[in-house]
Amino acid sequence: MLSPAIVAQLGCLLPSDRFYTDPVDCYAYAYDNTRKLFPPDAVVFPVTALEVQAVVALCNEYRIPLTPRGRGTGTSGGSLPEQGGIALSLERMLRIITVDPANRVIIAEPGVINQTVQDAAKPYGFFWPPDPSSAAYSSIGGNLATSAGGPHAVKYGTTRDHVLGLKAVLGSGEIIRTGCYTTKGVVGYDLTRLLIGSEGTLAVITEATLKLTPLPQAYGGLTAHYRDIASCAAAILQVMALPQTPSALEFLDAGALGLIRSRYPDMLPANACAMLMIEVDGPEHYISEACAEVLSACRNEGLIHAEKTADASTLWRARKSLSPLLRDIAPKKINEDVVVPISALPAFLDELSRLSARFDIANVNFGHAGNGNIHVNLLVNPEIEDEMKRAEMCLNEIFDLVIRLNGTLSGEHGVGSEKRAYIGKEIDSATMALMKQIKRVFDPNNILNPGKLFP
Repeated sequence: MLSPAIVAQLGCLLPSDRFYTDPVDCYAYAYDNTRKLFPPDAVVFPVTALEVQAVVALCNEYRIPLTPRGRGTGTSGGSLPEQGGIALSLERMLRIITVDPANRVIIAEPGVINQTVQDAAKPYGFFWPPDPSSAAYSSIGGNLATSAGGPHAVKYGTTRDHVLGLKAVLGSGEIIRTGCYTTKGVVGYDLTRLLIGSEGTLAVITEATLKLTPLPQAYGGLTAHYRDIASCAAAILQVMALPQTPSALEFLDAGALGLIRSRYPDMLPANACAMLMIEVDGPEHYISEACAEVLSACRNEGLIHAEKTADASTLWRARKSLSPLLRDIAPKKINEDVVVPISALPAFLDELSRLSARFDIANVNFGHAGNGNIHVNLLVNPEIEDEMKRAEMCLNEIFDLVIRLNGTLSGEHGVGSEKRAYIGKEIDSATMALMKQIKRVFDPNNILNPGKLFP
């Protein structure tokens, strides 16, 4: 609980309509997509970098936990105010400061929605490549916090690859600028890439210089349906061995296909147990040849049917609806976004099936197969104690499998609170100690998103 003196000081920094203390008003900022609840003592809504600085400086002085927050779409608990204190909502920092097509740059504040950036860039023939499934309602700040990716990361990379520089407030209250306005620049340490993916534990980002990419002239879509996962995994390797990288390569297993059939009964072959959704982009003259090459790479003994899609919009809508549909199977999903090398996908998917069968846990898998990023969903009922224990044991073995295959525990969702107990599997003690030292330099009193990332 904040003291009356602190509340009074916050009231001097922000007007009453941008400062909540009523528990009812604060409730909406107590949860994210994990559906866990940690109510903050207060919520503040700065609209300028100077207001962010003033709030951070106050929290630093009085050692008040401060949890930066975008739109709360995260799945790893990164924006949960676990220790109470203040939730710093950046959702009202909505300015696109600069649109500079000549230099392929947009400068935006953290509350700007991903789709808004796309809409601002499109008239000039550009786009910003990060495209998480929540792009219509997730903020740029949230995308930066976890280095969000999406289906097109296979060709274009993740958020970290498309940011030139940042403006941010350290835990001490100091304002820093990182990076530069140009695509080349090696003056000093690369603090931009350090802050991206740090989940608000090092600094509060207040402005981002985003690097734009020209829109492709044309697109081509393909689907391929398989009798089994092994054949589908083999096709993924063949497609990724082609000279030209597809712009998207999505994998769906039998459980995911079942969910789509429940919404779109006639869309998929009845005997398909795995599926690939593939997109290519580029010049008009390239699309037809690229589609033919991909179709050829998809052919193997397990292929049921493969074809070009004249309009893939319905299919993409179905793919993006998968996550909420998972609760049709069970009330809770344990959602992980592990990544393994593409060459390890056949072994990973095969062992994943064995693990879910051994622990008797419903499991649905889909994701960005082109870069080995599979969204593993263990579907459970929290009211069944034995089932939860089995799910936890299964998850632990899945993470061990990922590390054994030279993978990583998170590709784009971040660590937050959901994965922090497991990161010792991936990060050795000396490296983790160095990371904690870096945290102390940026945030000496540990006020920024305390307790996240580290066990």
